[in-house]
Amino acid sequence: MFFSIIVPIYNRPDEARELLESLAVQTCNDFELVLVEDGSTRPCTAEVEAFRSKLSINYIVKENSGRSDTRNVGMRHAKGDYLIFFDSDCIIPPDYFETVKSNLTEDYADCFGGPDREHPSFTTTQKAISYAMTSFWTTGGIRGGKTNMEKFKPRTFNMGFSRAVYEKVGGFKDMYGEDIDLSIRIHKAGFVTKLYHNAFVYHKRRGDLKKFYKQVHIFGQARINLYKLYPDSLKPVHTLPALFVIGSIVVLLLAVFLSPWLLLFPAAYVLLLFTDALLKTRSLHIAGLSVAASFIQIFGYGLGFIRSFIDKIILRHGLEDLETLKRVYK
Repeated sequence: MFFSIIVPIYNRPDEARELLESLAVQTCNDFELVLVEDGSTRPCTAEVEAFRSKLSINYIVKENSGRSDTRNVGMRHAKGDYLIFFDSDCIIPPDYFETVKSNLTEDYADCFGGPDREHPSFTTTQKAISYAMTSFWTTGGIRGGKTNMEKFKPRTFNMGFSRAVYEKVGGFKDMYGEDIDLSIRIHKAGFVTKLYHNAFVYHKRRGDLKKFYKQVHIFGQARINLYKLYPDSLKPVHTLPALFVIGSIVVLLLAVFLSPWLLLFPAAYVLLLFTDALLKTRSLHIAGLSVAASFIQIFGYGLGFIRSFIDKIILRHGLEDLETLKRVYK
């Protein structure tokens, strides 16, 4: 089986180098890399040229058109039997493709996804964000690796599907939540989707908490977009961050006007997050940042959900236009 790796990139040459370095040392090298530069003002040309002799690279430079169209361009140029998607801020373990090939041989899936982990080289902030995005006690990640395949929807930081899927289902739509939308369409088309627990990547995500807030805010908005397209996709768990935001405001108001003892509830949650993060990271500094990142994640997602619910459900506005998407994805 021959893989085509498709990666959109915009103004991130440093990330490109780390990604290329990790791909150059794979134990299984039956792949090509289709790296699509989405109108960058800081392209990764030098980084690509440095790895030409080590990797099969199809480097495509195009005008800026947003993340979805960029991935679609990559798919149109791909030659592989199986298409693999990473974000540019991923570092790939050396045995990743060997692991994926083994999984596909023993337990084939038309479409698969894998989890993400933190890398030792990550900054303290990136490690804290990684905790927030993967902890059972937040809304993050795959929640410890659920095996309920009806609920699992691969994301494009670590996702793959066969050429047969692409030929039948097509590419990504221009919208928030485009990868979940494609996962839903793949499932509705009758293809088998599986989670390969051991096919993980190291995912940097955002480098500071302000950018992280913007990212999760969009995740909350995306959930309403998906609801408008697929009403049955919205589950009670997706509303929890919004309810958490509303509940927090209510508790604070009651604590001011009734009893300050009510603040023990959020304090207990803070203690739970801090203790769990400390046990996992073995660092007081990262544990403290993890608490902040967890609240940013929940509030960012919840406020995005509420904002989009008001805008698209109550006021009946449409989805975001292409220019908005292009600005946000930068």
